[in-house]
Amino acid sequence: MNMLVLKRKIGEAIKIGTDITVRILSIDHGDVKIGIEAPKNIKIFREELYEEISGANRDSLDFDVDRAKNLFKKGDKNGDNGRIDNAP
Repeated sequence: MNMLVLKRKIGEAIKIGTDITVRILSIDHGDVKIGIEAPKNIKIFREELYEEISGANRDSLDFDVDRAKNLFKKGDKNGDNGRIDNAP
């Protein structure tokens, strides 16, 4: 992955594709406030929140995979050899 490094002043912006604009709103003692204009269907997250959500999703997937493996190994009390559908 490549990184483009830019300098921007207050009020200046960068474009990402044709639909996303990132604008510098203010700079105060090293804190930069940015505004992001994007279509409503584009989800925007702070990186740390995105990582937390991704980790929770991975944990959930791992749990479901482990649970499914156990179901197929053990089968249920009716001796269906782990079938999880309701087919006869």
